[in-house]
Amino acid sequence: MRSVFRNVWIGTMLLAATSVLSAQALLDVETRANVTYATHDGTELKGDYYVPKAPGKYPVIVAVHGGGWVGGSKSGYTYWGPYLAQRGIALFAVDYRLASPAHPTYPGAIQDIRAAIQFVKAKAADLKTDPEHVGLMGDSAGGHLVALTGLAADKPPFSTGYPGDPYANVSASVKAVVAAYGIYDMAQQWNHDQLSRPRNNISSTFLGKFPYEDRKIYFESSPMSYATRENSNVSFLLTWGTGDDIVDPKQSEDFMLALKQADFFVRPVPVVAAPHFWMADPLDDPRGNVTFAAPQILRFLKTRL
Repeated sequence: MRSVFRNVWIGTMLLAATSVLSAQALLDVETRANVTYATHDGTELKGDYYVPKAPGKYPVIVAVHGGGWVGGSKSGYTYWGPYLAQRGIALFAVDYRLASPAHPTYPGAIQDIRAAIQFVKAKAADLKTDPEHVGLMGDSAGGHLVALTGLAADKPPFSTGYPGDPYANVSASVKAVVAAYGIYDMAQQWNHDQLSRPRNNISSTFLGKFPYEDRKIYFESSPMSYATRENSNVSFLLTWGTGDDIVDPKQSEDFMLALKQADFFVRPVPVVAAPHFWMADPLDDPRGNVTFAAPQILRFLKTRL
């Protein structure tokens, strides 16, 4: 009986918080498409920027799409950009260099995301952002990239790739990370994919190595490896579907435990029976998995960013 009352209380509090957030007056949004934030090895890197039209100094999220490190685009955050900007949080949805069997992009993809963080900090006056309040959001492979960048962006090899970047001396540290059904242990994902898609193992495509060739690269590219107390000034929200068969839900559960053991602030948002691939869905569908998670993500960003 006690657990029933507890569940009712939690549901009531969540409904109240959702009502308060949705009752806030929504702001008009300015959108800037295809903003160049860096050029790496001849590739011009672009993002779509969403910010309230009104003058201000807004917290900002750099959003990173999924797609197994080999696909996807910044359009995956088409709904999140206006949603957050209407509520006073700017969003910069970015593209990054994608991997192929002939061209692995580790650690380059993390260096791309790092450059996007440096860009929004350095261009704060033009973008109407607060460089002291920068966060990350990503899903699936994007969840891996934002978790790794949030924990290790200013450490080699991520910090040493492009010393000639215009904003190379700007810190890439962030205050908060939202990661959805991310990959936090690369070796575990490789093992999972050997069973589910052995002819298309995305982990080895991204890293350019198999575990039996180089186990160190799998350790160094795993966000789990950086869940240590020295990095615990970053707040995390982890969300995942309990019915996910693309990335084992245990990835999120194990990463959450590691973060808690290292004294991080971490907010779990498991979505019961949800599969993979729902962060890019419309946020106004009352039956959607993303609709359940969105107000909790917004509340986390309002309090931790």
